[in-house]
Amino acid sequence: MSTAVTPPAAAKRGKRVKHPVDEVLAPQKLAVYGAQHVLAFYAGAVIVPILLAGAIGLSDEQLIHLINADLFTCGIASIIQSVGFWKVGVRLPLLQGVTFTAVAPMIAIGLAAGGGTEGLVYIYGAVIVAGLFTFFFAPFFGKLIRFFPPVVTGSVIAIIGIALLPVAVNDAVGFTEPAQKDFYYAIGTLAIIIIIQRVFKGFMATVAVLAGLVIGTTVAFVLGDANFESVGSSDWAGLTTPFFFGIPKFSVTAIISMIVVMLITAVETTGDVFATGEIVEKRVGPEDVTRALRADGLATTLGGVFNSFPYTCFAENVGLVRLTAIKSRWVVATAGAIMIVIGLIPKAGAVAASIPHPVLGGAAIAMFATVAVVGIQMLGRVDFNDHRNVVIVATSVGLAMLVTMKPTLYTVVPGGRWSEMIFNSGITLGSITAIGLNLVFFHVGKSFGPAVAGAPGQGVIRLDQVNDMSQDQFAETFAGLFQGARWAVDGAYAQRPFADTQALRAAMQDALFSGDPAQQQEFLHSFPDLGADQLERAESVRDQSVLGLDRLNDEDYEEFVELNRGYREKFGFPLIVSVRNLRKRHDVLEQGQDRMSHSVHQERATALIEIGKIVDHRFDDLVADANPIHTARTQRFDQLGH
Repeated sequence: MSTAVTPPAAAKRGKRVKHPVDEVLAPQKLAVYGAQHVLAFYAGAVIVPILLAGAIGLSDEQLIHLINADLFTCGIASIIQSVGFWKVGVRLPLLQGVTFTAVAPMIAIGLAAGGGTEGLVYIYGAVIVAGLFTFFFAPFFGKLIRFFPPVVTGSVIAIIGIALLPVAVNDAVGFTEPAQKDFYYAIGTLAIIIIIQRVFKGFMATVAVLAGLVIGTTVAFVLGDANFESVGSSDWAGLTTPFFFGIPKFSVTAIISMIVVMLITAVETTGDVFATGEIVEKRVGPEDVTRALRADGLATTLGGVFNSFPYTCFAENVGLVRLTAIKSRWVVATAGAIMIVIGLIPKAGAVAASIPHPVLGGAAIAMFATVAVVGIQMLGRVDFNDHRNVVIVATSVGLAMLVTMKPTLYTVVPGGRWSEMIFNSGITLGSITAIGLNLVFFHVGKSFGPAVAGAPGQGVIRLDQVNDMSQDQFAETFAGLFQGARWAVDGAYAQRPFADTQALRAAMQDALFSGDPAQQQEFLHSFPDLGADQLERAESVRDQSVLGLDRLNDEDYEEFVELNRGYREKFGFPLIVSVRNLRKRHDVLEQGQDRMSHSVHQERATALIEIGKIVDHRFDDLVADANPIHTARTQRFDQLGH
């Protein structure tokens, strides 16, 4: 009588550790880190209502109400995005703010309607409709994620960071006749942030930006360059009410222009979501983008109701997450709560507004540049041996800088308001260029053959290169499909040359059944238990993470342990299920229980068929033109596996 071998997954273990994104920090830390996000975000948050009010002729009192409404709705939007509910909110540390892309179109809408509050109600009508459009269009945009490979998202994120730097510079020293003392405040604040991060560790290092703002403002106050008089003259309470400026009015032209704005900001949000996922080391997929865009749409609709504007993820705070390494989304939720309070208490907002612009500019330089670094890191995954990727990055960044350095370029471009909306923003033009060129080179017209993601360091490998590979090169590239089983890879290699991707896929499937019974039995044993704590191969992590089997709660974990143990005792090899073909964790358990009634020979055949499905999914991961984003994911999981 044989003794059953207890699988590694059955080992006793303690409580599972939460992902840092979901970790709830101590209240005092949440308060400090949240305040840091608010202070870093504040200048960017209020600039849109300031610009709009000045352009359409609003009074100072109306401007104050706009700022309060903006901060109040920013807080609600940030909580929706970071905490989430139902299928709304990406549940990442992403702060929501008014998009700069909407400034020019909103000014045009307001002026066309006569300016003042009459212009505002037409703006809010367009904002509400555009928000609803974004909410309901989000699932369709999520399916377009394959058109946003690392070459696009990396370019967009780098452009966002670089294009925002002039905003920081303008705060720091201005663009005309910079004052010497402003330069010292800006550089001094930046130096404080750097010194704190170099000298200190732990908590102090993570609040370097906040410390820089506080120290810089204190020095400015002592030297007479910071004025807090507005705090004393501000009211204690200032409640924003729905439709404060009047019932919204609707114009087809205004609505169309605002929908275009939201489509453009959807690209920025997608880039920010991927950047944040990269920073916090959490996998991001189409459903995450959909949830983020639903939150954008809902927040934008609320903005139109509560006298605010279109919302998107704020790149400034993406840089702050990277700079501080504080990954908890509850910090951003706390920042949202603080903003709601500030929006209701004008005095609190006045305190933040009293931070001198040069001090804010010095901190912003560090944050905006950090966003650009995240984009550069994503571009590090791109195969620049492929000249098409070089053209995409070079052209999109180049045009973005052209508009950033010459912001009045739109005045010489025909097309009126539509051309102004595109050529008045380096972020907008650069993003559209990156997306458009990726479509032209990789998705439209004659195909130059599929691309296959090879082993780490090989970059992108095309079908003609696969046909020219030696047997060892072929094995190194495709062994991951078969848990490293060389005989299966050699079986596929024997079927060269491959006429197309489908022929290569078919060869992988046929190879699975080319081994003798002993080889196949050993192959079955190479697969890990479902829900195991330790998964040695990156491919297994990817397979099981689809339904969250790599992060089971204690109750589910014990169910899988019991099923795995019983299955091994009966059949002598681990339970193998193509998890990606199922929809819920319960389906995995149900299928395993059903298969316990099989005979040994029947179950062996069933397991091989399941492996065939797994190989098919892994092949999809490798074929880059089936879904380009998989190239980046494959490389990321390869890194995790080493």
